[in-house]
Amino acid sequence: MAEAKDGKDPKETERLRVGAAVRRRRRSLDLTLAAVAERSGLSVPFLSQVENERARPSMGSLQRVADALETTTERLIEASDAARTVTLTRAVTAEAADAAVGTNTSGVTAARIPATRRLVRGRHQLEALEFLGEHATEGEFQHRNDELMYVADGAVEVEAEGRAHRLGPGDALFLSGGVMHRWRTTGPDARMIVVTVAEHIETPGEG
Repeated sequence: MAEAKDGKDPKETERLRVGAAVRRRRRSLDLTLAAVAERSGLSVPFLSQVENERARPSMGSLQRVADALETTTERLIEASDAARTVTLTRAVTAEAADAAVGTNTSGVTAARIPATRRLVRGRHQLEALEFLGEHATEGEFQHRNDELMYVADGAVEVEAEGRAHRLGPGDALFLSGGVMHRWRTTGPDARMIVVTVAEHIETPGEG
């Protein structure tokens, strides 16, 4: 990171991107924007713009927000830095896929030695897995939050809420949180990607 021309910490002279961290902290305290505005002396529209990354607070404004949220500017900045993650997961060659040993998620077993790749590493709002080869679930199960299943190659049979679906290349199936389902791939060349909202995320209407 480049240093400020006057020798100060750049974070003291730059407008800060902390929207996600501010929103998470506010929600953890079960506070409304209006409550934070009253505590901080800042306006609701400005706080809304900060949370949605349409405005960046100065260090002085951020201090007022931190005080209102019963935390420190340092913690908000650290949380925001950790939230801005960009990771690249490269494709697996056919040889590597054949040699890979699966690390299946809960409820999934393998018919042979297929591969399961985690496409999103770390603790984030989304989880994504790629299943290569033959897999099948052990009975029905459900996720707390929404799920999207996308078939890249081969075929997958899914039973959701008692209704059977056969998915081919390019097909996608969306399941809302709580839907009971089971699935299996139908050949060694199958490749399916499953994206879910992480279990630790509370969706609107919960609680």
